[in-house]
Amino acid sequence: MAISSEARSQLAPSGKLRVGINHSNFLLVNPGSPMGAPAGIAPDLALEFGRRLGVPVEFVSFDAAGKTADAIRDAQVDAGFIASEAERASVIEFSPAYLELPATYMVPPGSPIKSIAEVDREGVRVALSGRSAYDLYLSRTLKKAQIVRAEGIPASFKLFVDQKLEVLAGLKPGLLADLQKLPGARLLEGQFTAVQQSIGVPKARAGALRHVSEFVEEAKRSGLVQQLVDRHKVKGVNVAPLAQE
Repeated sequence: MAISSEARSQLAPSGKLRVGINHSNFLLVNPGSPMGAPAGIAPDLALEFGRRLGVPVEFVSFDAAGKTADAIRDAQVDAGFIASEAERASVIEFSPAYLELPATYMVPPGSPIKSIAEVDREGVRVALSGRSAYDLYLSRTLKKAQIVRAEGIPASFKLFVDQKLEVLAGLKPGLLADLQKLPGARLLEGQFTAVQQSIGVPKARAGALRHVSEFVEEAKRSGLVQQLVDRHKVKGVNVAPLAQE
C-alpha cells in the first residue's frame, strides 16, 4: 500500500497517528491490557497501519464504545477502532468491516423464552451495555421489550443477575463466558445481528477514509486479520468478507 505525503498529512497531521481504542471490547483488546498500551487484534492492526504510514502510533484508551465514538466524532483521535452503525455514520466515516462479531441473547435458568423472536414482548427487560453497537441496533428494532442499560459489558451482566432481568444482550463469545458464571442459563440459538468492526475517522477528515479502507481490505486479503485472530486466540469471530472483489 503506497502512502503519499498527502495521505500522511490527512491521517496523522500531528506527525503521529492517534488511535482510539475501546478496552471494554475484550475480543479486540486483550483483558488486562494497560490503558495507553493495549494489546490485541485492534492494537496490532493500528501498529501495522502506523508502520505503513511511517508514523508512530499513540493509543488513546477508553472504557466504553460510546466514549470512543465521541472521541472520533470530535477529532480527539485521528482514527478509532469501533463498530460501524447507522447512527454513528452520521458523524463518523467508516472503513469496510475487518471483523464480524455475532450478537445474541442469554436467558436465566428456567426462562420460558426459547427463541430470539420471543424476546420482543411486553414485560421482557433486556440488559445490555449502553451505547454499544448492539444497543444502537436494538434501540431501533425492539418495539415491545424494555432496554435496561449499564455502563460497560461486565456491568450489564451484573445488572442482569442482580435485578433478575429476563434477557441479557451481548456479543456471543462474551456470553459464552458468562454462561460459566450462571449455571442453568442458556444462549438463544442464532444471532440478532452481526456487529461490524471497522476503523472510523472524523467526518472532517473524510479524505483519509480511502487510505484507511485500502488498508483494511489489504489486511483481510493478505490474511493479516486472520493471523491476528489466531495469534490472540480469539474465538467466535469471523473475518469480514472483502468489500471489493
